[in-house]
Amino acid sequence: MTENKKMKLTGAQIRAGRAMLRISAQELADMAGIGVATVRRSEAVDGTIGVHYANSKAMQAALQGAGILFLGSDGGGPGVRLRAVSYTHLRAHE
Repeated sequence: MTENKKMKLTGAQIRAGRAMLRISAQELADMAGIGVATVRRSEAVDGTIGVHYANSKAMQAALQGAGILFLGSDGGGPGVRLRAVSYTHLRAHE
């Protein structure tokens, strides 16, 4: 797993990350401070997305901030997973 600053995102990573978080394209756009059309165009790509670098980084930062970890291609292909949840943190709020 990586939070590599130079990692190129794929449409599948964005789709998967958003699905794991159960958020809409509009919600991701709002979190990233970009237009929803940019999110939708990015998700429609089967490979590396071709949006402006700043928009790509904004989507990556928004997803990471919400708990998504980006996996590099060294583990069989690029992917995503949810960050582990601290159950002691959750119990403190019960």
